[in-house]
Amino acid sequence: MATLHHCLPSITGQHRRPVFRFKQRPIRCAAAAERQELFNRIAPVYDNLNDLFSLGNHRIWKRMAVSWSGAKEGDNVLDLCCGSGDLAFLLSEKVGPHGQVTALDFSKEQLQIAASRQQVRSKPCYKNIKWVEGNAADLPFSNSYFDAITIGYGLRNVVDRPKAIEEMYRVLKDGSKVSVLDFNKSTHPITTSIQDWVIDYVIVPVASGHGLASEYEYLKNSIKEYLTGDELEKLALEAGFSSAKHFEIGGGFMGNLVATR
Repeated sequence: MATLHHCLPSITGQHRRPVFRFKQRPIRCAAAAERQELFNRIAPVYDNLNDLFSLGNHRIWKRMAVSWSGAKEGDNVLDLCCGSGDLAFLLSEKVGPHGQVTALDFSKEQLQIAASRQQVRSKPCYKNIKWVEGNAADLPFSNSYFDAITIGYGLRNVVDRPKAIEEMYRVLKDGSKVSVLDFNKSTHPITTSIQDWVIDYVIVPVASGHGLASEYEYLKNSIKEYLTGDELEKLALEAGFSSAKHFEIGGGFMGNLVATR
């Protein structure tokens, strides 16, 4: 495992949770740096807009993703591209106070919000979460380290997706699963048309009220540049996973890849 470089305070005041940063994890290209800055900018309103745009359904889909990961009591698990921590908190409940959750993201602002949310939660299991600032395509963990991995709405935003999948495979234990939740790149024209309409006429106008129109205009292109369910299954199998299955959920607008090492 990489050596810890230093700890960043997650929130102001006393009893702060550290956000760990590792030495050798630079953002290597302009596209990745731009996406990092985008998620830093939207961090303050990210949770509220997720609730609004999905009518709260994202919470159901995230519970499904965690369930598909196979995480259980006492496990050591990883939540990649953790954002403000929704899946990390759900994983924490699954693995319990004797388990361990590592939550990694490239956005320091998102991690600080996640750590502040942790401070106001009272369940003992939530103390088992460690927040790490890092790169999903260059994970600072040893081989066969985790019992389960989740990644929610993150793989689509990773520039080098094959490398990220290979890294997930590397750090997973044999027989363990990764669960990848994201927008579904549908092959059905009607679903795609409805998805585009919602982004253009609902999501972007609402985001513009927060001064974030250009940040959410990126969403449509990111889905178009993403992978279909069949392509995700193929990518996982090429990385070495023994099985991979993509499920369409949320009326076909969302998808979840489940791959077993």
